[in-house]
Amino acid sequence: MQAFNDTADVVHYINGERVAGNGSRSQPVFNPATGARPRTLRLGEAADVDAAVASAKAAFPKWSDTPPIRRARVMLRFLELMNKHRDELAAIITAEHGKVFSDAQGEVSRGIDVIEFACGIPQLLKGDYTEQVSTGIDNWTTRQALGVVAGITPFNFPCMVPCWMFPVAIAAGNAFILKPSERDPSASLFMAELLKQAGLPDGVFNVVQGDKVVVDALLAHPDVKAVSFVGSTPIANYIYETGAKNGKRVQALGGAKNHMVVMPDADLDQAIDALVGAGYGSAGERCMAISVAVLVGDVADKIIPRLAERARNLVVKNGMEADAEMGPIVTRQALERIEGYIALGVEEGAKLVVDGRGLKVPGHEDGFFTGGTLFDNVTPDMRIYKEEIFGPVLACVRVKDFTEAVDLINAHEFGNGVACYTRDGHVAREFGRRIEVGMVGINVPIPVPMAWHGFGGWKRSLFGDMHAYGEEGVRFYTKQKSIMQRWPESTEKGAEFAMPTAK
Repeated sequence: MQAFNDTADVVHYINGERVAGNGSRSQPVFNPATGARPRTLRLGEAADVDAAVASAKAAFPKWSDTPPIRRARVMLRFLELMNKHRDELAAIITAEHGKVFSDAQGEVSRGIDVIEFACGIPQLLKGDYTEQVSTGIDNWTTRQALGVVAGITPFNFPCMVPCWMFPVAIAAGNAFILKPSERDPSASLFMAELLKQAGLPDGVFNVVQGDKVVVDALLAHPDVKAVSFVGSTPIANYIYETGAKNGKRVQALGGAKNHMVVMPDADLDQAIDALVGAGYGSAGERCMAISVAVLVGDVADKIIPRLAERARNLVVKNGMEADAEMGPIVTRQALERIEGYIALGVEEGAKLVVDGRGLKVPGHEDGFFTGGTLFDNVTPDMRIYKEEIFGPVLACVRVKDFTEAVDLINAHEFGNGVACYTRDGHVAREFGRRIEVGMVGINVPIPVPMAWHGFGGWKRSLFGDMHAYGEEGVRFYTKQKSIMQRWPESTEKGAEFAMPTAK
């Protein structure tokens, strides 16, 4: 296995080896805590996609014919290697994304959960069987791999989100092409090397680095049968429409504006901890981050001063420091966008309780840091309420009762994740039933489902019919085939001109 080199160019991984590719374009990869540019990313071109698809297409027949139990054993060895190298991978993530090291460790662990789930693929691929569906005829169904499939993944989880896709796809018999984020691409190569070490045949897993050029080439390529995507809603919509137009199966997970309702009877200490952790953890750069606190009745006056104190005292520094609670923003452009939204919120009339802008971390003055920001008196007509900021900005909305809280959330265009803090079992039950959101937490701030349940939102947070990973993922990366069988000795001779029916 090639060791991680924090100054080497980041290249592609095609047919079992790292390759520089056909393009001349490149861009820097930053360490967001320092602002340094230790690596350069080689941006792919359509020719690199062609090479990766050709490699995957050549590897697919033999890999799909490999018995599922043997494919599972490769996944099991990969699982062991991921556990062994967990901290190395987490350090790579922190170096390029900026999230605190313990958070990066947690990301790798959640990715490992999906790999462990994929090790059960022999059971997951079992079909159904009915004997004697008609006289002398048996019927069964099976699930078969699609062929060459692709994943386009975001910067905020450079390990976990790819692991939502490729372990299930590969275990099911497909060949996979990963297009990781160009902001933190090194984790993809680290995992590619571990897969090879685990015994995965060359060509079954490929990585093409790049930008929209690579994305469009994947969407247009006739040999790519399915595309899975996680990112913003405008891009998810584009991926879904373009992929479908080109005859591909598409699963595109989009943006979010996750609300957390705090009822007057809630445990306020627990609710405040949840809002701080889920709102400011990973600098708010999570698709399941809580970005709106919906404060019911008189709970706002009790909770806002305590939230403000916690936001002001967040420990913001290099994510590799043990006491860091929040690291930097992934890029300077993202930092400027986030702080632009804060200025917009002030213009729109929201009350800026805590202003995180302009934070300087001693010894890291060139890093991309901002502090936790807290708004009160946010209203549904404001852009800081409607749009996904994707940063450590928590907006507080005051409502009079439970019904207004539910109606507010259900009216939002996004429906990714939501939480409700209460001690009332009836409120909890009604919230779970009535809310129009795909992932719901009751006294759980970030209700990301475990590997065997599947991840996905509603409304404009998901384009496509199937959620990521779990049994939904197995269905996405396979197609069902129904086989009916009888033997000449078991039926009468002669042509049949009527629609077959059970006899």
